[in-house]
Amino acid sequence: MGFFGMIYLDNQATTPLALEARDAMMRWLDGPDGTGFGNPHSSHRMGRQAAAAVELARDRVAALFPPGGKVIFTGGATEALNLAIRGSGRSEGGEGTVAFSAIEHSAVGDTARDAGKHHVLSVDKDGICNPEQDLPADTRMVAVMQVNNEIGVIQPSNDWHRRAKQANALFVIDAVQAYGKMPVASADMIAVSAHKLHGPKGIGALWVRDGVELTQQQTGGGQEAGLRSGTLSPALIAGFGAAAQIAAERMSEDAEHAENLWTRARELFDGWELNGSASARWHGNFNIRREGLDVARLMSDCRNVMFSAGSACASGSGRPSHVLKAIGLSDAQAKNSIRLGWSRYTGLDDIEQAASAIKAAVKEQEKWG
Repeated sequence: MGFFGMIYLDNQATTPLALEARDAMMRWLDGPDGTGFGNPHSSHRMGRQAAAAVELARDRVAALFPPGGKVIFTGGATEALNLAIRGSGRSEGGEGTVAFSAIEHSAVGDTARDAGKHHVLSVDKDGICNPEQDLPADTRMVAVMQVNNEIGVIQPSNDWHRRAKQANALFVIDAVQAYGKMPVASADMIAVSAHKLHGPKGIGALWVRDGVELTQQQTGGGQEAGLRSGTLSPALIAGFGAAAQIAAERMSEDAEHAENLWTRARELFDGWELNGSASARWHGNFNIRREGLDVARLMSDCRNVMFSAGSACASGSGRPSHVLKAIGLSDAQAKNSIRLGWSRYTGLDDIEQAASAIKAAVKEQEKWG
């Protein structure tokens, strides 16, 4: 999908807003009769209408989660993960270790480190976190993401859930890259973000299994089951709900489309090294490397192709990717890597044009050094 001459291949960072989501949002920004701006926590007619829109969207978002839980709307997955990690620690008296994989997003890693005792779980060269590895005796929570945001590797999440239960620990999943693309794995808590499945930015959710106790981390009005205070945005939530509904309807079709683009990308980038497993992977994520590649120069030379050198959240740090380091790559190899990511709106011609531009730029680099 071209945008004014640009080719967008950074869909792990964010995705274009679906037209269905945009249309759902407009009704609750003002609406055709100008009455769609009501506060969903007000008891009058406009408030009740807004509240009904929130609950319809909640049902649509919940439909992509396992049964037997509730959806708590948050400002995004980072807030959802903070609520899961900090809120569960408080309810357990603040004791115990949070164990998390070495390739977790910083929303998990940094939060767990800040919250107290933590333990890093290793991954193999393919990026798989083996559920047979030891856990600290006082583990209170295990966090292993379902699909990694940098290399797209799919974890054995259901096995990890069983492993956490054996340790009498809670299991939390960052499902940001999985939600809407594949069935979400079993867990005690699951964090997602709307803008990774063609919904709006600024809205996410934490799914909490029935019986799991959390304490609020944001005090105020007691909204969202007393766990997350603050006035909800019907517009953002309606957009999230519409995006979730379309994702559910198109899941098989979108997966087939991603697979076709993956197959073509492997052909076009023959000779490049793939980072992470090729098979246990969401095939909308293509993280590759080439020895001697100057990625900063490549991005400058291919400024009309939107791709990434790693996680958007850490792109300005200058440090090698902790994910690529965790799977055994050297600093140089990590810095020789790029990530291309596509979605339902990416065309085959986008992949082919991007590959042509990237390979031409690489040829110039190798020619002149």
